[in-house]
Amino acid sequence: MTETELIKRLAALETEHRDLDIAIRVLENSDGSNQLQVARLKKRKLNLRDQIAIIADYLTPDIIA
Repeated sequence: MTETELIKRLAALETEHRDLDIAIRVLENSDGSNQLQVARLKKRKLNLRDQIAIIADYLTPDIIA
């Protein structure tokens, strides 16, 4: 993947991460909260966070001090 593609992928992952955060809050605040669904969304959110960190680390240049 090129750097431009990685930046686009990073933006898409960050957007999905924010959307999952909102969905989790809505489900947790609803009366008929489905705990299994919330757990699955949280697991997906953690997976996204890991992917975001990997791409961000790749895009961040190493600084030799």
